Amino acid sequence: MSSRPAVQVEGIRKRFGKVVALDGVSFEVAPGTVLGLLGPNGAGKTTAVRILTTLLIPDEGRAEVEGLDVVRDTVALRARIGLAGQYAAVDENLTGRENIELVGRLYHLSRAEGRARAAELLERFDLVDAADRTVRTYSGGMRRRLDLGASLVGRPSVLFLDEPTTGLDPRSRIDLWKVIRELVAEGTTVLLTTQYLEEADELADRIVVIDHGHVIAEGTSDELKARLGGDVIEVTAARPADLARVAELLGQASAGAAVVTDEVAATATARVKRGATVLADTVRLMDAASLEIADLSLRKPTLDDVFLTLTGRPSDDAAAPHDDGGGSGPGRRAARREGARA
Repeated sequence: MSSRPAVQVEGIRKRFGKVVALDGVSFEVAPGTVLGLLGPNGAGKTTAVRILTTLLIPDEGRAEVEGLDVVRDTVALRARIGLAGQYAAVDENLTGRENIELVGRLYHLSRAEGRARAAELLERFDLVDAADRTVRTYSGGMRRRLDLGASLVGRPSVLFLDEPTTGLDPRSRIDLWKVIRELVAEGTTVLLTTQYLEEADELADRIVVIDHGHVIAEGTSDELKARLGGDVIEVTAARPADLARVAELLGQASAGAAVVTDEVAATATARVKRGATVLADTVRLMDAASLEIADLSLRKPTLDDVFLTLTGRPSDDAAAPHDDGGGSGPGRRAARREGARA
């Protein structure tokens, strides 16, 4: 494996009017690994991906992918990368086979090569039975698999996945995770942006957390969790109206600030050093206040806890998939056309 990073970002800044999307962001991705780029909506994830895939020019800083500068070497770079994002950039009036063959023609494959590549990718993504149906009849998961297949027509060495599983059902998400693991096992480098912390935990070799355009943490999943130390106590109030009081008493028991992590589920959490002792104190205080508890648990920190601690708010897995203005279908189709011309 090459010692040179597959992706290298140094001091990237990007502003849209008065909005600073990226403010001095730096990170690296080792070849043949998955980097998870985490952050809430508006953190700058999609802006970073658009710069790395040559769709945006940074205001300051520099970035290279496979040793190619994202500003100076755009033509050569577009031929070596793949992009699949928040929205499936496929033509719903064409069949699945026609969509992939069209991308093959954009990459200047011969008709025979395009047909062969389409057959190979349709087989890989379990779309053979639906290959000759128009995409408008596809489910969301099928469209996403087709989109990912189309992004692989040019056999990219680096693949950018911008929240690729947003909106998918759990089964479709797991299926896509399997495909990503297979690609990495074959040597593909993947940069994955996501709001699903479980996804980052499952797939990423390293994680970079960005918020308000800044890198605020970096490391493996285990390293980030270890930074929190101790355990986490989670309390669910039986009555949502009692949540504020439950959080207050949990804070007293833990000698620190408890955080409401889910108002709908009426759940509050606190990080503690002496888990068993604080758990007993929490039960005593709740009982003395005649507060009914639906659930009480003591557990090790998760990436959700890391995210909450670093950003000051819980992850929003149900948030709208729009990040910071990028990733739309038409824009990505344009990018695919440009890449094919390289």
